[in-house]
Amino acid sequence: MNDDTFPDRNLLLADLGRLLASADAYDPVPAEDECFHCQYDLFKGVWDEASDLRKKQVILTMAKAVRCPVVAIHGDTDPHPAEGVNDPLSKELDDFRFILLEKCGHRPWIERYASDEFFRVLIKEI
Repeated sequence: MNDDTFPDRNLLLADLGRLLASADAYDPVPAEDECFHCQYDLFKGVWDEASDLRKKQVILTMAKAVRCPVVAIHGDTDPHPAEGVNDPLSKELDDFRFILLEKCGHRPWIERYASDEFFRVLIKEI
């Protein structure tokens, strides 16, 4: 994807997104036509900036400025480890709660076993 000579990196990003979506899910409900417009240049800019902020641990410093309640809803099979969200944020945020959903990957709104609970929690928290 970093090859500037490739004719359509947006297409490559879309392909990568589909591949990762299947790996990120526990048991997704199939969508009829789940698609979105991929913009590689925009993605790369945001991803590079976020990656840099993580490396420098600026994100955790920024968390100290948050003054409202924060609730993290996380899947128990999400490839991003729950401890990597819960542990640092619970130390930095004054009003933080962590909710772990069972049989759930990275996108709880599409999960067969977790979507109802996800929406119930989300509506309650909003």
